[in-house]
Amino acid sequence: MAAALYPNQPILLIDDEQAFLFSAENVLISNGLTNVKTVCDSTTVMDLLAQEEFSVIVLDINMPVISGMELLPLIVEKYPLTPVVIITAVNDVESAVQCIKAGAFNYILKPVDDARLVTTIRGGLDLKDVRDENIRLKDYLLRDKLVHPEAFAHIITKSPSMRAIFKYIEAIARTSLPVLVTGETGVGKELIASAIHRLSNRSGNLVPLNVAGVDDNLFSDTLFGHKKGAFTGADTERKGLIEQAEGGTLFLDEIGDLSLESQVKLLRLIQDGKYFPLGSDIAKLADVRIICATNKDIDSMKEGNAFRKDLYYRLQTHHINIPPLRERKQDIPQLINHFMEKASEQLGKKKPTPPKELFTLLTNYNFPGNIRELEGIIFDAVSVHNSGVMSLGPIRDKIHREENFSGEPISSEEGIIFSDQLPTLKDAEEALINEALRRAEGNQSIAADMLGLSRRALNNRLNRKTDSSS
Repeated sequence: MAAALYPNQPILLIDDEQAFLFSAENVLISNGLTNVKTVCDSTTVMDLLAQEEFSVIVLDINMPVISGMELLPLIVEKYPLTPVVIITAVNDVESAVQCIKAGAFNYILKPVDDARLVTTIRGGLDLKDVRDENIRLKDYLLRDKLVHPEAFAHIITKSPSMRAIFKYIEAIARTSLPVLVTGETGVGKELIASAIHRLSNRSGNLVPLNVAGVDDNLFSDTLFGHKKGAFTGADTERKGLIEQAEGGTLFLDEIGDLSLESQVKLLRLIQDGKYFPLGSDIAKLADVRIICATNKDIDSMKEGNAFRKDLYYRLQTHHINIPPLRERKQDIPQLINHFMEKASEQLGKKKPTPPKELFTLLTNYNFPGNIRELEGIIFDAVSVHNSGVMSLGPIRDKIHREENFSGEPISSEEGIIFSDQLPTLKDAEEALINEALRRAEGNQSIAADMLGLSRRALNNRLNRKTDSSS
């Protein structure tokens, strides 16, 4: 099967010198920019642009009949989203500056340096992606419905914040730029990466790699592969994950744990679009879309020099932050039902009947482990369930253990807001009990758990309140 052309919309080279067009086209193709068209007759340019959309236009200033200086304002006016790169002679830089003011993206001096040509056109492609994305974002934000809801069918949610993320994914999925997915552990970052890949329309596979604990040598070998004899024990040639993900998506999880040495190699891969297998001095082209995920605060890490700033800014061109489960509690009942069905099917059991208190109990729990923790809680409860209504005991025990041994205590300054006049202990106790009962929807057992009391102790306090008011 023939390899897909890149970029999807061709690069257009316009110059009256056939030798330059032939040379430039070969340079671009050898660097992975395989979708190229050339024109040597400037009089045909506007007709061609009316028939087909291009990703980047490379335009020579000095051409007979219609010069690049004359074509530029026409192109910028009719096709403002398409970046135009000007080619000019060394002694005509002033004209190039005028072209930049007139709307050109960049300029290149003749004789053209191959590396400069490739880098400038890649920059133009990035700009085109961003401009197209902005148009799609405006369209999606104004439109309420998802165009491809089936791509998100594996994500159980009815949260408005998650729906906003889905709309953003639909807008950016088809660009070639990297995506950074952040969020606490267990929120479903890999599911988001899978949705992006589904919507990307890329022909290759989604290939994942968890880079946590992977040293630099192993990272290079795993990602880039090696030639036979590259190092002791390299008895055969090995393809790296980049080659396995050819035409698809490479998903690097736990990117915040990547060593600084490996960060440099990843940055070069993203910038150059090529890599060297270990033991080889011949570069290979990398036709992959890179998605990275982390539960760490790499924004702070880059300030502390634990994460490279240049790599950070490359990765967060498209940034998706997934909210924790405690911020989308409306999803909890739906997730409980989903995991009960899934656990029952996998364990070969009839789906148990959930007690009515289950949803109230779990909705008032903060889930430090997020959706993955909820799944574990439900699977554990279903596994020990025999028949009838499912017992709350195992779930309550699991939550209490987590609350006792995890998390930082909330200081009074952060957790409670006091007015200028402090309440009495009696008033404070009454307000606290009332709030717990409200959150527990009147269930005294759950309210007592939230307050760290026994059911009897809470009942005694409620009785004292009733006696004093009668």
